[in-house]
Amino acid sequence: MIGWRFVSLTPFITMFNSLQQKLETAFKNLKGQGRITELNVATTIKEIRRALVDADVNYKIAKEFTDKVKEKAMGAKVINAVSPGQLMTKIVKDELTALMGGTEATLQDKGNPAIILIAGLQGSGKTTFSGKLANYLKQKRGLSPLLVAGDVYRPAAMEQLRVLGEQIGVEVYIDAANQDPVAIARDAVSKARSLNKNVVIVDTAGRLAVDEAMMNEVSRIKEAVQPQEILFVVDSMTGQDAVNTAKAFNDRLNFTGVILTKLDGDTRGGAALSITYTVNKPIKFTSNGEKMDTLDVFYPERMAQRILGMGDITTLVEKAQAQISEEEAKKLEAKIRKNKFDFADFKMQLEQLKKMGDMKEMLGMIPGMGSKLKDIDIDENAFKGIEAMINAMTPAERANPDLIDPSRKKRIAKGSGKDIQEVNNFMKQFDQMRDMMKNMNKLGAFGKMMPGLKR
Repeated sequence: MIGWRFVSLTPFITMFNSLQQKLETAFKNLKGQGRITELNVATTIKEIRRALVDADVNYKIAKEFTDKVKEKAMGAKVINAVSPGQLMTKIVKDELTALMGGTEATLQDKGNPAIILIAGLQGSGKTTFSGKLANYLKQKRGLSPLLVAGDVYRPAAMEQLRVLGEQIGVEVYIDAANQDPVAIARDAVSKARSLNKNVVIVDTAGRLAVDEAMMNEVSRIKEAVQPQEILFVVDSMTGQDAVNTAKAFNDRLNFTGVILTKLDGDTRGGAALSITYTVNKPIKFTSNGEKMDTLDVFYPERMAQRILGMGDITTLVEKAQAQISEEEAKKLEAKIRKNKFDFADFKMQLEQLKKMGDMKEMLGMIPGMGSKLKDIDIDENAFKGIEAMINAMTPAERANPDLIDPSRKKRIAKGSGKDIQEVNNFMKQFDQMRDMMKNMNKLGAFGKMMPGLKR
C-alpha cells in the first residue's frame, strides 16, 4: 500500500506470532523431502503439537488436531507440482479452519425488535463491544439499535455506554433509579418498540470471576426478554482461562456466539483455537482496540491463513475498498497513468490508509509478512511528520512537485518544524515511489493492484 515505506519500526509482539514461527519451523522438516513418510511426518506432527500447546491450546485438543492432520497427511498423494511441505501446510490450514468453526457465523438480527444479550466477566470489554456492535449494525446493516445499560452496580458502566452512544449516534436506555436489571431489560424492549427500534443490545453486569449471583441474574434477564442472540465476550489475553470461563457461561446460558476482545495485545492465540472446540459455539466477531469501527467478522479460513503466514489479502482489500470509492480509485489510477501523482494525492492516500485500522494488523495481512514482522513495531505517529511537510507546501507545490527547488525546501522545512535533510529524504523517497509507479504503468500492473477499484 502507498505510504508504508515511510513508517518507522521498533520491537512488538502480535497475536499468533509465536505460533506462526513454530509452525513454520515444523514445516521446514518436510522441505526438500520428495515424499511424505511415516518418519518425516512424525517429526513435523510432534513440532505442530508442541507449537499448539505452547500457544495455550489444551493438550487434548492439540493431540486430536494433530492426529487428524497425520491421518490426512499419510493418506494424501503428493503430486509433482506440490511439495510435501506445501501439502502439509494446506492440510494444517484446512484443519485449523475446521477447528475454529469452518465458516463465518451469521448474526441473528431480525425481530420485533431483535434482542441481543451481552454477557461476560468484568473487564472483558462487554460495554465497549456493545457500542461497537451498535455501530456495526447501524453502519453495515442499516438498522436502528437501542443500547441498554443493564449494569446497575457500576455507575461508570452506564456513563461509558452513554458516551459511546453519543459518539456513534445511537440512543441509550438508562434507568439509574432502578436497581433491577431484569426490569430494566424488559422496560427497554417496550421502549424500543415505541421508538420503532429494530434491535436491542443489552449490556449486562459482570464479576471478576464466575459466581452464582451473576449467573442467576443474567439467566433471569435471558428468560425475561428471550433474546435471539446471547453473545459471550471474552478477553483473548487470558488464554486457557478464557476457554474455562466460556464453558461455565455456556453451561448456564447456552449462548449463541463468542466475541474475542483484545487481540491487539501480547497473546498466544490459544483461546481462538480452543473455544469453538470446547463449547461448540462459533466465534462471531473479534474486537481490537477502543475505536468504534474496530470490530471484525470472524472468518475461520482467513484466520488460519494468517496463523500460517499466508496473509489475508481478502480482508485487506475489503478494508481498502471501504475507504476509497470506485470513482476515486479510477481518478487516481488515471493520474498515475499520466505520471501526474502529486503530494495532494499522496496525502489523501495517507489519510485513507490510517482509516483502515491498526498498521501492524494491516501489514500482517500481506502474505509472507507475518513472520518477518515479529521483531518490529509500527509507529502510528510516523505519518505526522510527512503530513506536516505536505501541509507546509503551497497548493501549487502540492500539485506540481517539480516546482520544489532548494529555497522552497528550506521554507517547507521551517514551516513543518523539520530539518532540511528530512525534507530532502522525503522528496527523494517520493520521487522513487513515482518512478516505481511509472514502471508499473509500463508493465500494466497498476490497474490490477489499485485498492478499491472493482473490475
